[in-house]
Amino acid sequence: MQNSPNSPGGTEKYHFMLFVSGMSVKSVNALENLRRICDKHLPGQFEIQIIDISKEKDQAVKYQIIAIPTLIKTAPNHPRTILGDLSDTEKVLKILDINV
Repeated sequence: MQNSPNSPGGTEKYHFMLFVSGMSVKSVNALENLRRICDKHLPGQFEIQIIDISKEKDQAVKYQIIAIPTLIKTAPNHPRTILGDLSDTEKVLKILDINV
């Protein structure tokens, strides 16, 4: 995946890939929690790609997804992965290396 141009102000955008399976309760919660975290801590500095592995099985294999939901931060810096519904904001920020 290529990095997109930097956002206004020179800050590199955060790119997230959220792997879900259909619209299960956990998948919906993960998406809502991720959007809430990003809107609060990364306003205007993020992009979320949602991959439904029930429709895109090849992506699950490519990224070695073993549990759903799974979130991968692909940029900036080193990739980071977290599993679950992303309800623990402090844990999510720490694992994804997002400084607030």
